Amino acid sequence: MKHYGQERTRRTRAAQSDAFAAPFAAEIPNALWDNCWLPTKRFNNFETFSLTGAAEVPCGVSICVAEEVARLFNARRADTGSPGGALSLCVKPGLPEEGYELSLQGNACEIVSGSEAGLLYGLYALARLLTLGETEARRLLSSAPRNDIRMIDHWDEFSGECGRGYSGKSIFYEGNQFRGDYGRLEDYARLLASIGINAVSINNVNVSRAEIAFLRPPHLLNVKRIAEIFIKYNIRLFLAVNFASPYVLGELDTADPLEPAVQEWWNAAVKKVYEQIPFFGGFIVKADSEGEPGPFAYSRTHAEGANMLARALAPFGGIIIWRCFVYNCRQDWRDRSIDRARSAFDTFKPHDGEFLENVILQAKFGPIDFQIREPVSPLFGAMPRTNMLIEMQITQEYTGQQQHICYLAPQWKEVLDFDTYADGKGSVASKIVGNAGGRPRGRGGMAAVGSVGGDANWTGHKLAQANWYAFGRLCWDPALGADEILREWIRLTFGLAAEDEDALFNLMKDSRETYEQYTVPLGVGFMCKPHFHYGPDVDGYEYDRWGTYHFADRDGIGNDRTRTTGTGFCGQYFEPNASMYDNLATCPDDLLLFFHHVPYTHVLQSGKTVIQHIYDTHFEGFERVLSMAEEWKRFKGKIRPEDYENVAQRLEEQVRCAREWRDQVNTYFYRKSGIADAKGRVIYR
Repeated sequence: MKHYGQERTRRTRAAQSDAFAAPFAAEIPNALWDNCWLPTKRFNNFETFSLTGAAEVPCGVSICVAEEVARLFNARRADTGSPGGALSLCVKPGLPEEGYELSLQGNACEIVSGSEAGLLYGLYALARLLTLGETEARRLLSSAPRNDIRMIDHWDEFSGECGRGYSGKSIFYEGNQFRGDYGRLEDYARLLASIGINAVSINNVNVSRAEIAFLRPPHLLNVKRIAEIFIKYNIRLFLAVNFASPYVLGELDTADPLEPAVQEWWNAAVKKVYEQIPFFGGFIVKADSEGEPGPFAYSRTHAEGANMLARALAPFGGIIIWRCFVYNCRQDWRDRSIDRARSAFDTFKPHDGEFLENVILQAKFGPIDFQIREPVSPLFGAMPRTNMLIEMQITQEYTGQQQHICYLAPQWKEVLDFDTYADGKGSVASKIVGNAGGRPRGRGGMAAVGSVGGDANWTGHKLAQANWYAFGRLCWDPALGADEILREWIRLTFGLAAEDEDALFNLMKDSRETYEQYTVPLGVGFMCKPHFHYGPDVDGYEYDRWGTYHFADRDGIGNDRTRTTGTGFCGQYFEPNASMYDNLATCPDDLLLFFHHVPYTHVLQSGKTVIQHIYDTHFEGFERVLSMAEEWKRFKGKIRPEDYENVAQRLEEQVRCAREWRDQVNTYFYRKSGIADAKGRVIYR
């Protein structure tokens, strides 16, 4: 499978005088699935390479480094320890373990790092520069990750289904068995490492009885085999575990974390895992959430629950990633005093400083659930004595399910750049979770629910690969721009002519805004089909138990979360954010209905009324999708036929679905408000 025109990027053509802009050599042997952004032809720049200072052990990263040199650069190895190779790779103690320094001099290149992992990342950076044709401008490059943990969470089930997955079946499991497709898992690990991912969880956080068995042979031996593949690429494997495992298995009559028998059960379970997998990363836990068991069942705190597991893991260097997605999922819609948005803060904030050093709390970026628009969770910055991970969602559960083009990096950048004011101005979210945040315990980073499945292109929608790529790049460096990353991905993936590259960039860069326009307005959230979370159903969750209400009536819409008349959620933020959200005059338009209940005639800062904004954005969003579908036709014959057809078919569905969103939402609010569209467009009454 070839990457159409990969060797023809704009900058490569412009840099033919650069010694490193040499043509590709032989094609890299390909499997039956997509290479995504990685090159499919070997570079012909180096005849030899040397690798010094590396510890070459079985399953070690140094073995992978040597393999990647051969795979990417077609170079033969010089004598071990010889610095004479045209490509020199050297581990030097004292340098950042995952960072690298890359220097290009004449026809030679040197990459140095504090560990073999950094050399691997440096190799991928070199391949990226060569493909982009940027070696002349960037002959000296020093880079290190800004986040310690850079993680993909799989919600794959042992049955082979992927929870909230839209890209085919699991690449790990099939029919309650491990698939054993190790070649594909190796290529997956390689793709992850090429964007800097260093941790992966391979099973759903809603852990079934069958998946509890992963902690023991024979299934543990399959987990070991997968872990050995990932660790070659500096990726530690994690398992999601059921908090009540000893009780669910019937081996104890309790899962109380303060019971000595429960503690001993977990101590023994963890020991068995590390006997097989000494480089095992640890556990991820969803507790007291959406029916999953947790410490609340025993009147224990989440700190007590997490710490019990953390103590079992600590002797082996393992960590507990404890999810903060805890809320009342049996809410009475009649009771407006209950606010799902408050839940994570109210549950965890009082226990700041009580969690052990090897516990990391993982909080979703917003207080609800991966909506196309919601505020940044007030939990970030509120727990300075606790390790934190910020959780994104690559899989498009609420953003089009890989049927719609929706480039999510602009959303993630808004989140990472959000100033919490936790320690004064400049306390942005990326610093709070990143390794520049001054955390006393020094552990944090970014995680995301992954989008990968068994489809040949990994992500179902070819263009959805951009979100996967962007997440990894932002994990490594949150200062990168969303547009910069998108340009980079397009060039690495397609190698289009300049005018076509610009056209694809323009088609994708505002697609998140387009999706927001034709779906849910002004931060109100949901309005989608219950359970499936795809397609419009304005009242689908309105009288349900999940706490995701818009409270639309004949006069107005929105959720009053103010401190004076509402749930008080605004008060969970630091100033000046608390007052900004609390005040109707200063609350940003795009979050107005998240924080306030207002009349349909309320005038936004944009000068439009709420109802006219709803009408205008839904008509405009649909028209933008029509334009996207028309614009895509220009790429026929310019990219691989299978990629063209893949996107074209999904754009047909996006047009259909956007029309339904437009008409159902506009009709709903016309019938509620009785206020006509000022522009006289067709609304079905």
